[in-house]
Amino acid sequence: MASIDAALLDFQRLDRLAAGTSALHRLDPRAKVLVVLVFLVSVISFGRYQVSALVPFFVFPAALIGLADLPAGYLARKVALLCPFALVVGVFNPLLDTDIQLYLGPVAISGGWLSFASILVRTLLTVSAALILLATTGFPAICRALEQLGMPKVFAVQLLFLYRYLFVLAEEGGRAARARELRSFGTKGQGVSSYSSLIATLLLKTWLRAERIHMAMLARGFTGAFQIRQNYRFGRAELLYLCGWSALFILLRLTNPAELLGSLVTGLFS
Repeated sequence: MASIDAALLDFQRLDRLAAGTSALHRLDPRAKVLVVLVFLVSVISFGRYQVSALVPFFVFPAALIGLADLPAGYLARKVALLCPFALVVGVFNPLLDTDIQLYLGPVAISGGWLSFASILVRTLLTVSAALILLATTGFPAICRALEQLGMPKVFAVQLLFLYRYLFVLAEEGGRAARARELRSFGTKGQGVSSYSSLIATLLLKTWLRAERIHMAMLARGFTGAFQIRQNYRFGRAELLYLCGWSALFILLRLTNPAELLGSLVTGLFS
């Protein structure tokens, strides 16, 4: 029970962070969405053996965390939750790709280890960028920006409903877990056999509550579009934000500052 309630409150913290008042929070969501899209394309487009070229891209999440005054530890914990998935994806690469790609002194590094490190770094970059976008913009504003950028309206509404109903499911799950603990006096109760009926009841209750919420929305004049509380305007600040970061990403994609710096340092001491 406590874990479900804590997870729900922790998930809602991103919505509270999106209500900030920093200059980054006040930017038009379309500019922030476009910058993140350019960032994701730039990061994903690198070859599988490139690792050092990805390191300079960490300047983007680090700068945004500082500008928006976001809790770095909280975001780091959220990113760490997805690291096991990246580890599962690339854990067998060192066994399958044993061709030596480079030497660090006497140590030979195979292509499998490089691709594994590349997958991990890409995961850290992409997930952190997505979480920062959510923490500085809010999910409704992101969906609204995607709709204005050309996403079909029905897809945007479905995403918003999915996002909101996750909270409904979590709340009903917390109530079900609390009721089960109270009826079993803190013990395991009937064990695993009780979970099938518990899940079925949970889904049924969530469905019925979602129907009541939808009828309440229709009674209040819902016409298929969610209204955001703040009106945004794409102005000079948004244009500078978009062009500045996009130019930096393209520059980092076409060059390798880490390799250039290493070559410079090696040349100085050789």
